[in-house]
Amino acid sequence: MQPPGPPPAYAPANGDFTFVSSADAEDLSGSIAAPDVKLNLGGGGEFIKESTATTFLRQRGYGWLLEVEDEDPEDNKPLLEELDIDLKDIYYKIRCVLMPMPSLGFNRQVVRDNPDFWGPLAVVLFFSMISLYGQFRVVSWIITIWIFGSLTIFLLARVLGGEVAYGQVLGVIGYSLLPLIVIAPVLLVVGSFEMVSTLIKLFGVFWAAYSAASLLVGEEFKTKKPLLIYPIFLLYIYFLSLYTGV
Repeated sequence: MQPPGPPPAYAPANGDFTFVSSADAEDLSGSIAAPDVKLNLGGGGEFIKESTATTFLRQRGYGWLLEVEDEDPEDNKPLLEELDIDLKDIYYKIRCVLMPMPSLGFNRQVVRDNPDFWGPLAVVLFFSMISLYGQFRVVSWIITIWIFGSLTIFLLARVLGGEVAYGQVLGVIGYSLLPLIVIAPVLLVVGSFEMVSTLIKLFGVFWAAYSAASLLVGEEFKTKKPLLIYPIFLLYIYFLSLYTGV
């Protein structure tokens, strides 16, 4: 019986490593080619070859330095949209206040049901500017009366059982200053005619008070309507007195 010989040499399959002895390895030489790394930009399926510096950073674990954040579409909104300013909505509300007659077909309830802040503020500031006449303290008074006068009307409406929010009252009272702004240039022309000037002032106050009251005084007040209409009327008389200086 013959002694067992050396185990048969391992015959590697295609694609496997070939094991060689250390003596044979001394005569081997060669080089490893750098990997052809390509970067997908995600645009149209195209790939570009990375630079040496990019490959170096990725191999060292600093690939995060090369990451670029995608732009958020919300960051590219127009300024007016960022500030929640809708010029078309403000223009429509202005027409609703200046033309309060139901026969004109305007949906006037949008002034109350969809309140905004920038429109009434612009109206109040414009009324303040035309009320200056060299007395700058009037501006702060008008803004103060707008804020606290609206708060008084709001509290009174809630006490009387009305379902109204402070923001709604603030918007309606602010927008309803527009009739006083309309009569302001007329008063400059007829200021020397006392009787005509008084009639125009009364017309402007009734116009503003009617616009505000028709929006704020709903059917829920029933017989208590005069209790809310009267302070609204007095509020616009005070606004007019700040304008005329009386």
